[in-house]
Amino acid sequence: MYFAALLARTEDGWEASDTELDDVETLADLADLAREATAEEDTVLVLIEQEDAWFGVVRVDGEEDPRIYVSDAAAAARSSYGEILLTDELLGREPGGDGADLDSLDLDGTEDGDSGEDDDEGTGPDAVPHGPVGDAEVLDDLGVGEKELRSLDADDALTAIAEALGASEVLETVR
Repeated sequence: MYFAALLARTEDGWEASDTELDDVETLADLADLAREATAEEDTVLVLIEQEDAWFGVVRVDGEEDPRIYVSDAAAAARSSYGEILLTDELLGREPGGDGADLDSLDLDGTEDGDSGEDDDEGTGPDAVPHGPVGDAEVLDDLGVGEKELRSLDADDALTAIAEALGASEVLETVR
C-alpha cells in the first residue's frame, strides 16, 4: 500500500495535502505538482512510502532542482512510484543509459530466460543498490539530520519526519 502527501511550508506553518501520483510519470511532473501546492516559492516536501518497504522524500524549493532521498533504492525500484524518484543522476548512471540498444544485444537464443551464466542481480553497471540513495541532508535545515534520516524505518518514517517538522497533526489529517 502506498501513501503520498505534500507538505508545503507557509508563513503560517505546514499545510498538508494528500496527492494522487497516477498521472505523474517523471520527476519533473512530480516537481511541478509540488510547485503547484504553494502560491509562493516556499519549500514543498513530497513524502512517499510503500508500507514497510521504503520511503522517499523529494524537496522542492521554488524553481531549484528537486532534492531526493530514498531509503531503499532496490525496494523502490520494484515500484512504479519509486521508479519516478530513481533517476539516472541519483543512481550515478549516465543519463539515458537504462535501455540496451537492440543492435548491441547478443541474441544467441538464450534471451528467453537462461543466459547460460549465473545472473548476480545487483552487480552490473545498471544495478540498483540496496539501501539509501540521494541527498541524506535534504532535511537538515528543517530539523532532521542525515544520521536520523538514515536510521528511520520505512513503517514509521513519515510520521517521525512530520513530528520533527512540527507537522504531524496536518499530516495525519490527510492520512
